[in-house]
Amino acid sequence: MTSSQILSSALFMSAIAFHLVVVNGVFSDNMYINWGAHHSWMHGDDLQLVLDKSSGSGVQSKGTFLFGSIEALIKLVPGNSAGTVTAYYLSSTGDKHDEIDFEFLGNVSGQPYIIHTNIFAQGVGGREQQFYPWFDPTTDYHNYTIHWNPTVVVWYVDDIPIRVFRNYQRQGIGYPNAQAMGVYSSLWNADNWATRGGLDKIDWNSAPFVARYRNFRPRACFWHGPVSITRCAVNNWYNSPQYSQLSYDKQGQMAWIRNNYMIYDYCKDAKRFNGQFPSECFKPQY
Repeated sequence: MTSSQILSSALFMSAIAFHLVVVNGVFSDNMYINWGAHHSWMHGDDLQLVLDKSSGSGVQSKGTFLFGSIEALIKLVPGNSAGTVTAYYLSSTGDKHDEIDFEFLGNVSGQPYIIHTNIFAQGVGGREQQFYPWFDPTTDYHNYTIHWNPTVVVWYVDDIPIRVFRNYQRQGIGYPNAQAMGVYSSLWNADNWATRGGLDKIDWNSAPFVARYRNFRPRACFWHGPVSITRCAVNNWYNSPQYSQLSYDKQGQMAWIRNNYMIYDYCKDAKRFNGQFPSECFKPQY
């Protein structure tokens, strides 16, 4: 074997080693129930979160991360889910926190869920985009992935990108790239706002409400203090060109979703911003 072949082999094996380190399987290895444990359930790679009159419930990752892909299979609350919210998100702590959100807003029977997305940087959010799902999210498990690297955040549903937020920090636009974030999910009572602005309340006769999860995969860089700001930002698989710029096919998939299923975009809400849109609304995102 030549020296160049040895070097290539070593680089390949180190990439595999990194990948294996960050792929650390099941829910029970990676997360714990941080509230509502009296009626929720976690075993191996399966999780059930429950909401009833006594309490909702939630889980939190044991570790924190900076960059990578966070994915899970989720089956949302079936039937009349009005007033309930199933949240699945990344967040740091403190007033100046970073956060990347999926929130699934329940609805009355026969009406679609709303997939609500948002992103915070240094405590500044207000960047909501919302979609109707193009499938019934209550009858089967669907994959929800947040891919996050120094260049871009992408929200995926079943490997289809629905939203991109690009890093324009050098132009004064906040971006989450220097704070460790944990992974959280919860099922809770939000009937003061979640369904038609709070007009449709939770029907407790339909309780308990249950959201089911499988196959949690934090393929991400573990946080080991401030040194991770540099270590997690370079020479990792999630920084490769294919993860920093959507392919032509992926852009086409996203355009189809956004043209047919997007129901709210903060960058088009002239009334909310009185015509003075946030500066990222004028930047290309993909």
